[in-house]
Amino acid sequence: MTPSRPTVFLLDVDNTLLDNDAIQQHLKDHLEHRFGVAARDRYWRILTDRFATLGYRDYLGALQRYRDENPCEVELLSMSSFLLDYPFVDRVYPGTREVVERLSGIGTTVILSDGDVVFQPHKVERAGLAAAVDDRVLIYRHKDKTLDDVERRYPARHYVVVDDKPRILSAVKQFWGERVTTVFARQGSYARDPEALRAFRKADITIERIVELLDFDATTLRMPSRNPSSHMEAAL
Repeated sequence: MTPSRPTVFLLDVDNTLLDNDAIQQHLKDHLEHRFGVAARDRYWRILTDRFATLGYRDYLGALQRYRDENPCEVELLSMSSFLLDYPFVDRVYPGTREVVERLSGIGTTVILSDGDVVFQPHKVERAGLAAAVDDRVLIYRHKDKTLDDVERRYPARHYVVVDDKPRILSAVKQFWGERVTTVFARQGSYARDPEALRAFRKADITIERIVELLDFDATTLRMPSRNPSSHMEAAL
């Protein structure tokens, strides 16, 4: 296979381009206000258990499961509207659009995310992120296990992966080696998990906010650092 692109940027969504922690907190607050603390806690337990099984947050599936346990609570129908009509565009991190536009001028930008087949693509579209990358959106159940399919769809000489999860960045580095620059966005709860930070190798570049990518030039992003602890001093 002959690579057709010099550089492909693979951009995560939740807590990388979009403040998913804030969305989750809003959902918790809404559940408590609308249905009470017990309902909020039970829904979140179902959501957490399904995450352990599936590897991604299945918001609609958890809602259906909760409804199965409470078949006469027809008021739950309002939760589907809350989830599907949520103003995701308001949760996009500041500077995200400028970053995507700049990266698109350097190479090919692609959304690479985990999630279900309905809610996750809906969220990406409603947030305006699909349009920002000209609908180049890849959503898998386990993206770290489908990198061969990513490469088949978007062959490139070099990849730049931006993600908030050390586990994902470590997996892509193992898969692509020196053909990838890993960028760790220290945003959200996963990025601050000390256990995960200890368990996986450090990224080539670490940023505190997605907007900081505006400070990097194309050469820096295409060349993975030999010092995996490099931070913003790698920027030119």
